[in-house]
Amino acid sequence: MQRLDFSPFYRSTVGFDRLFSRLDTLVAEDAKSYPPYNIERTGEDTYRVTIAVAGFSAGDIAIETKENSLQVKGSRAPGTNEKREFLHRGIAERAFELRFQLAEHVEVSGASLENGLLHIDLKRELPESKRPRQIEIASTTQTIEDKTVN
Repeated sequence: MQRLDFSPFYRSTVGFDRLFSRLDTLVAEDAKSYPPYNIERTGEDTYRVTIAVAGFSAGDIAIETKENSLQVKGSRAPGTNEKREFLHRGIAERAFELRFQLAEHVEVSGASLENGLLHIDLKRELPESKRPRQIEIASTTQTIEDKTVN
């Protein structure tokens, strides 16, 4: 994989260090693609993260949320495959850890494991004070009186 070096940009910019740090992080995250996952919008304020976890059971996976971060860890119990002899091993069963940054007010509403896919459902619930509201415009009408001099 080709590694991009953003360090020359650090010297010639002011205030963009966070942007370039994020770009460095994104490039590094692209290198870690195990296990594969999808993020989809399922409604106006609902989302679903689907992770391919073939070979893992619900007991092998831990899901944790903390400070706008979702962390998913998976590890198999040691000795699970000791008695099996593989002629070809194409299904990865190594431990993994994925982290997702959640927006404010996004919470995990549920999780399920079916057919080797872990589904994590997310819902964004804005507090009443943060929800958009309509503001009525008060109309003030002034009447102009016709005053004529006699």
